[in-house]
Amino acid sequence: MKLKSLILGSVAAAGLSTGAFAADLGVLTSLDVCDALGLSGLTISSDTNCLQITGGVSYEFNWGDFNGKYTGANFVENLAADKFNVIDDDFQGAVAGVNGTYMPTGVGAVLTSYAPGAVLPVGATIITPAVAPIAANGNANQDWNSKVETWLKFVGTADSDFGPAKAVIKLKSVRQTVVANEGPTTVGGDATTGNGAFDADEAYVSVGDTTVIMAGKKSSIANFGDDEPFNFLGLFNSEKVDKGVMFVKDNPKTGGHVIQITSDLGNGLVGALGLENLDGATAAAGTLVGVLSYAGEGFTAHVTGLAGGILDGNVETYAVHAGFTGTFDVIKVRAAGAYGSTAGVDYWNVLGSAQATFDMFTIAISGEAVSTAAAGTDYGVGGSIGATVTDGVSINLGGRYYNSNLSQDGYQVAAQLVAAVTETIKITGEIGVYGTNKPAVQQTDFYGAAELAWAPGGGFTSSLKGEAHQNGGYKITFKAAKSFE
Repeated sequence: MKLKSLILGSVAAAGLSTGAFAADLGVLTSLDVCDALGLSGLTISSDTNCLQITGGVSYEFNWGDFNGKYTGANFVENLAADKFNVIDDDFQGAVAGVNGTYMPTGVGAVLTSYAPGAVLPVGATIITPAVAPIAANGNANQDWNSKVETWLKFVGTADSDFGPAKAVIKLKSVRQTVVANEGPTTVGGDATTGNGAFDADEAYVSVGDTTVIMAGKKSSIANFGDDEPFNFLGLFNSEKVDKGVMFVKDNPKTGGHVIQITSDLGNGLVGALGLENLDGATAAAGTLVGVLSYAGEGFTAHVTGLAGGILDGNVETYAVHAGFTGTFDVIKVRAAGAYGSTAGVDYWNVLGSAQATFDMFTIAISGEAVSTAAAGTDYGVGGSIGATVTDGVSINLGGRYYNSNLSQDGYQVAAQLVAAVTETIKITGEIGVYGTNKPAVQQTDFYGAAELAWAPGGGFTSSLKGEAHQNGGYKITFKAAKSFE
């Protein structure tokens, strides 16, 4: 039953029981104000205002032996230090409060020293001290974490001479517990929510139609789109920066306390200007953001410019992000770039990708390059071919490679099968191998993964995924989520 019908029914019932009480509830009969404002979904209204309510809950649980051994995550995370440590051995445990020596396993092993807190590989023989050190974790390798994310959003809208006037409040809570190697439970989550407490993730007002003015706490107007590679594995540095190109994270910082204006300039052009991070730390407070974007038939593009730390009169850092996507018959192309400079240190990141579809086949190629003052210039390439075998069944084959300026290279090759068993159930299977080519060291790690996804409707989604690696690492992930509008 719709909420509108429920409320009207309640009002009618109240009117039959007592005329005076019905008069007090008369404001609830003006539910058509939401329709006049172009709003739908779960709404409540008065004579002049419409309150729209949305929300959602998502849950994720991970279990296995993946802390220090889960290749897929470590492979990308280690890019930050130019390390491709694909094979992470089991650990005997942290050595507590002692200095000593141990003998590693393998041909040509030599006596090695360790300091307090060092982590020794499995199979190592303690030589000194005479009494074996305390193993903090012993052979306890199991890891797990549990995360609940909840949000509830209220949008109150009324008409004005300048267009719809809105007040937006979004409450959000993130509660997460993490256990690594069966050690003590640590509490994670969104630091702004007091770990599980609800906090105002958004709280702002806006007014306008084609031109909209916004002020308060909200996300950035910066456009960072049109930058994801088309090949199904993506690219290594792209994945590290959230699947695209990016300047150094939070330099400059965006969102937070803001004053923003966006305007539809016509013919697909939209301009935006904002002052963001007005609640930031003194030196970095205040980020000026400007955006120009275009969306037309078969073509989207944007350029975003940022200057950080402007409130004290000195620009501490600046950056630019640009990208475009064009579709030309069976060909789709994309190019993107990001550049940033902080304290005189420059950083740039570029990406290009193309995709072609011929009957049942889709072919994609991608390339990226990134440069920092510390590491020099690195580059990566990737490609894939996909085929739609039957309705609901497709196959993807692909690979990606990353070349580090420090001669620590890495690659991944994989094959994937996606099958829609029913309209609500989908199965995805994947096998592949990660590899590194460090100086004088070559390592590989074969893996397999399978996922069952179920979406019965009503906004509910869930999935169960398992992944196992040659090096002994494995991970089982369960997810469930439901949102309402």
